[in-house]
Amino acid sequence: MIEFIAEVSSNHSRDIDRCFEFIDVSARAGCTAVKFQLFRVRELFAPEAFIIKPHLLDRKDWELPVDFLPKLAQRCRDRNVQFSCTPFYLEAVKELEPYVDFYKVASYELLWDDLLAACAKTGKPVILSTGMALIEEIQHAVDILRQNGCAAPILLHCTSAYPTPYFEANLAAIETIRQATGCEVGWSDHTVEPVVIHRAIDRWGAKVVEFHLDLDGKGEEFSAGHCWLPEQIGAVIKNVEKGLAADGNGVKEPVPSELPDRLWRADPTDGLRPLKELRAQ
Repeated sequence: MIEFIAEVSSNHSRDIDRCFEFIDVSARAGCTAVKFQLFRVRELFAPEAFIIKPHLLDRKDWELPVDFLPKLAQRCRDRNVQFSCTPFYLEAVKELEPYVDFYKVASYELLWDDLLAACAKTGKPVILSTGMALIEEIQHAVDILRQNGCAAPILLHCTSAYPTPYFEANLAAIETIRQATGCEVGWSDHTVEPVVIHRAIDRWGAKVVEFHLDLDGKGEEFSAGHCWLPEQIGAVIKNVEKGLAADGNGVKEPVPSELPDRLWRADPTDGLRPLKELRAQ
């Protein structure tokens, strides 16, 4: 089974009903988890960043209200999908702990040992994206997670460009990370290319796939070009499920749809169809 994680990111518009719709749509599409982000812009960037890029303060309108958390967790339970959220400040780890099924740490926070340790110490599963990272940085992050109680972190290979050109996906790095860390490694998609997701699964063995979702093209991040729409990702998930079903059990024997034709093969004695036992009938 492939785990598909729908990343709502900042497309929720601080609207609880819109958040609920994200969860409902993701469940219908076949996702196994829905993920939000918990950040405070003033605790996300250093003061100097606002001097250089004052428009960063506009992201205050993207902040997820903390009082949404129990409602979102309950909606996910009602729809039989897991609830996750990315903490972007240390206190967020505690705020999320009663509600999330797992933590997801973003690529930009991969170097922050204190955040990794705080997530690991809760005893909950941790998924970590690895965009922009060197293999040594990834190995260090995994060591921090393991030393603090997360024995089996899941890593997501990722290219942190929004959107990512398909030719920069570098999917072969999935196996590089797997060999270097011994961790399960999946793919966090920013390409919005079905073939990339299929390749990550079919060729490189990704068991976890994360993607950015928007409902209607009106989300804050949709115009950047890295968000899937429900009908797009729904088709991908259905095709993955068909592909997995097509694998079968590996035993070489007639399958039910072949059985009626077995007696219509050429008889070994004269090379004519059907077999003589059927001709006799």
